[in-house]
Amino acid sequence: MPLGFTLVAAEECDLPSFLLVLRPRIRLAYLPIGRIRLPSFRLQSYTSAGKPLHEDMQDPFFLPASSFGETIKPLCDYLSLRSLPSHIHEILFAFGVYHLIFEYVAPPMSNLFLPQRYSKLTYESKLRWNMHCASMLQCCTICMMALWTIAVDDERRNMNLEERMWGYTGAAGLVQALATGYFLFDLVVMIRYLDVFGLGMLAHASSCLITYTLGFRPIFNYYGCVFMLYELSTPFLNIHWFFDKLGMTGTKAQLYNGIALLVVFFCCRLVWGAYSSFNIYLDVWNALHLSSEAKMGSNDEMMRFAGDRSLPMWLVTLYLSGHVTLQALNVFWFGKMIAAVKKRFTKTEKKA
Repeated sequence: MPLGFTLVAAEECDLPSFLLVLRPRIRLAYLPIGRIRLPSFRLQSYTSAGKPLHEDMQDPFFLPASSFGETIKPLCDYLSLRSLPSHIHEILFAFGVYHLIFEYVAPPMSNLFLPQRYSKLTYESKLRWNMHCASMLQCCTICMMALWTIAVDDERRNMNLEERMWGYTGAAGLVQALATGYFLFDLVVMIRYLDVFGLGMLAHASSCLITYTLGFRPIFNYYGCVFMLYELSTPFLNIHWFFDKLGMTGTKAQLYNGIALLVVFFCCRLVWGAYSSFNIYLDVWNALHLSSEAKMGSNDEMMRFAGDRSLPMWLVTLYLSGHVTLQALNVFWFGKMIAAVKKRFTKTEKKA
C-alpha cells in the first residue's frame, strides 16, 4: 500500500494552513483548517486513500515500485518476513552502492590520488583496501542514521516490551535495511575471497546478515539501531589500517588513532554491547512468559506486521547464537587490536 507524507506548518497564522502531501506524484493541497499553533514540524503517513495511519517516524527513503513489492510479497509471506517488501529496494540499493565502490570506484580513485602507494600493494592488500573504502562509507552513514533515529523517533523510544519484540517503525526499518544490504555485500565478498579474509570474517558477515534479515519478521526492530552503534569504532579501525599502507606505521597520528580505536571499541562493542545484550536477553525471557492477552494490548499500527506475535525457539536460538558469535568475535578482536598496537609502538621505541 503506497504511503504519502504530510508536512504540517509549525506557525500561527490567520490564513489557511497548508498540508504538503507527498505521493508518487507531488501535489500541493490547501485545507482551511483554521488558525493553528504547532510546536514543531511532524511527519505523518497516509494511505493511498488519504487516511492517516499514525504520527510516527516514517521511512524517508523513496517508495518501492508497487509491482516489485507485490512480486516478492508471496515469498516474504512464506518466509514470515512481513515487512521486507517495504524495504527490499533499500537492501538492493545499499548492496549496489557498496559493490560499485568495491569493484569500480575505489580501485581507479586510489590509483588516481595515490598512484605510488596503491600500485605497489599486493593483490590481497588491494582487495582489503577496496573493502575498507566501502566499509568507511557504510560505518559513517549507518551510525549517523542510527543515532538520528534513536534521537528523534519518539514512537520507537516509547516502545513497551511487546513493541520492542514485534513492533516496527519505518525509520528503524530503513536503518535495518541499509545494514542488511551492506552485510549481504560483505557476505558475497567474504565467500568470493575466503582465502584472503578468512573464516572469522565469513562468520561475522553470516551472523550479521542472519540477525538483520530476521528483523523483517519483524522481530527486534527496536534493537537494530542499538546494535548498529557497534560501528562507531569502525572508522578508527579503517584509518589505523590505512596508516599502515600509507607508510605511517608508528607515527604519532597512528598512535592517537590507535588509542581512540581501543577506547571507542571497548566502550561501544564491549560495554555498550554487553549492556544491550543483557537488555535483549531480558526482553526475550520476559516475552516468552507473556500471556496472549498482554501481547494483544499494544499499538495496532506499530504492530501491523507482527502477525501472531510468536517467538519460536528456533528463532530465539538462531538469533541469539548469531548474537553470541558476534560478541565473542568482538572480545577476540579487541585482544588482537591491543596486541597490534603494542607491537607497532614497542618496535618504534626500541629503534629510538
